[in-house]
Amino acid sequence: MAHVFSFWESRAFYDSFMARSHDRLAASQSGTYRDMQVRLFEHRFDVKVGFEPRFSDADVVRVAHCRVRPDRVDHFTLVQEKVWNPAMAGSPGMLRGVFGEAPGNEFLVLSMWDSAAEHGKYRVERIERLGLRAQTEADVAAIAGDVVRVESAWTV
Repeated sequence: MAHVFSFWESRAFYDSFMARSHDRLAASQSGTYRDMQVRLFEHRFDVKVGFEPRFSDADVVRVAHCRVRPDRVDHFTLVQEKVWNPAMAGSPGMLRGVFGEAPGNEFLVLSMWDSAAEHGKYRVERIERLGLRAQTEADVAAIAGDVVRVESAWTV
């Protein structure tokens, strides 16, 4: 399995690429992948510091794709900003991240870590306690995620 993340300077550049180049590029890659899923998320806010789509200093990326109950979107967004982000920002090894939103109450939390070991410490020591404080189970209808090892040869 591969996770591919792309970051666009603006929606206009994304729309231009989709209108002018996407179909030609997709046709040239036919048969090279199975079961592709694509989602477009709009930037809501940064996690820790100003987000840069630079992967050269990251060893792993944690991605969480959340489907939030419609009546809990405001709460989910608030606790992401007030509970989860400060906890991640205060964790050794957490470099930066981004919180994005898609139509249909879908959210993406992407965080970059300097090592899998540092991310593992954060996960073990804090996730359960923070989840209770944030009332995650009440907010989230479904969550899918992964910890992805960054392949430097794949970064552009």
